[in-house]
Amino acid sequence: MKRFLVLCLGNEILTDDAVGPIIARRLQEIELGSDDVEVIFAPTAGFSLLDLLEDRVEALIVDSIITGTNTPGTIRLHDLGEQVPSHSLINSHEINLPTVLSLGRVMGYQMPKNVSVLTIEAQDVTTLSERLTPPVSASVDEAIAHVLRWIQQINSDFAIERELQPSARCG
Repeated sequence: MKRFLVLCLGNEILTDDAVGPIIARRLQEIELGSDDVEVIFAPTAGFSLLDLLEDRVEALIVDSIITGTNTPGTIRLHDLGEQVPSHSLINSHEINLPTVLSLGRVMGYQMPKNVSVLTIEAQDVTTLSERLTPPVSASVDEAIAHVLRWIQQINSDFAIERELQPSARCG
């Protein structure tokens, strides 16, 4: 299992909710610059995230969002501590991401120490369609650039962390 996870959530047939699967496919087609990063599309959330997040050091979750305050296509990077009104990260039969992480730790799972959420403001997540609305479609390349910067940052942080660790070959 790879240490770092880019987890793209959504539904491929619900208009802008398909932004997560589209980003996952695009990322899987390019060189990420790290053998330690796994990109996964998951059409689910809540309890099912436990197994996907277990044994990861860091995770970035990519999902659509509807705030009603941002224009469709707006991209934001959230720390886990922020309230993230993600379309996929909670519903009436599921639990939210912070609760998933807490529950995993209580159950003895090794959960990521850092989780960020990259959101793309959606215009429509209820219409059955495999096509994104124009403003969300126009934001896909920028969202991918955000993910690639996140990967570069964790690679850099991990390299520094390894350099700071005492060598196993003492003496």
